[in-house]
Amino acid sequence: MFNEYNDMVTVDELCEMLRIGKNKAYELLRSGKVGGFHDGRLWMIPKEVVISYIMNNSKI
Repeated sequence: MFNEYNDMVTVDELCEMLRIGKNKAYELLRSGKVGGFHDGRLWMIPKEVVISYIMNNSKI
């Protein structure tokens, strides 16, 4: 899943992966629902965290 992305993704890539806007992405990061960390001014999000978020929040 998401083989085209590096192991660490940016907010823009998070938006692509989840098909959400930047406001929602920052909300998920600030709330801790999607874990990440700051590298200077940039958020870095482990790809595995995004996959885990999808799996835990899917309605399948």
